[in-house]
Order: sequence, then C-alpha cells, then structure tokens
Amino acid sequence: MLFFTGFSRFSSSIAKKQEKNIKNKIKDLLEMKQLVSEAESILTSKTPLVEFGKLLDYTWRLKRGITNEISTDAIDVIYEKALKTGATGGKILGAGGGGFLLLYVEKDKQEDLLKELKDFLFVPFKFESQGTRILYYKSEDYDLKKQIN
Repeated sequence: MLFFTGFSRFSSSIAKKQEKNIKNKIKDLLEMKQLVSEAESILTSKTPLVEFGKLLDYTWRLKRGITNEISTDAIDVIYEKALKTGATGGKILGAGGGGFLLLYVEKDKQEDLLKELKDFLFVPFKFESQGTRILYYKSEDYDLKKQIN
C-alpha cells in the first residue's frame, strides 16, 4: 500500500547530509546492498511475501540510521500506527523526510489500515509484468473497494 505523508521536502538537502555520513555508515550501506539479493530471492521464490514486509522494516531501520533527516517524528508516528494496525514493514520512498510511504500489508489487514490512515492520501497501485502503463487517472472512476479486494 502506498500513502502520501502530506510532507514535502527538498530531497537534495537530505541527500547531501547522507553523503556526508557515508564514510561512517559503510557497514550499514553494504548490508543494505546485500539485502537487495535477499529481497529478490523472496520475490522470485515461493517464500511468503510477509517475509518481504519484514525485510522492508529491517532496511527502513537501517536507512533511518544514515542521518536523522531521513525520517521525522511525524513520519515515525505514521509508520508505528501502520505497524500496530497490521503492516509488516515499509519505507519512505526516495531520500526521505517526506513524500510517499510504501507499506507491505497482508490483504486481510488492508481495510483496517485504510481506516487508521484515513487522513493520508492512499495511492493504489498494482505490480505487473508489462511495465508502467498508467497514462491517465480520473478520480471519479476510482473505487476504493476494488483496490483492496
């Protein structure tokens, strides 16, 4: 599930601070790089996808350690609410500090999470094998129930 946090930021300033901290975070960055192979393995095998959610949570916690500007108190509150409501894991997309929060949530818990995060814009999406195909979005045609079923 994907939600807009309502916060915007200049990612370049966060990225500059991340760059300054890289020398002190090499171990964490190498671990994050290694976890890409683990994520690919989960996604291309018969491993339950909930394991991917757990991996998202672990890597999000690693990423937050790079600089204190990757997350904010407000984002942390949203993320903790999501976990308490059934999300297994997630991450802020991009440099951090705001923008979109991607969460892994089992189908049976998605409706509860939509209620819990009702103050944030839910952005429906689906994985597919043919590449990006969205060309036009008409909000009048949007049916929330179809998106979570």
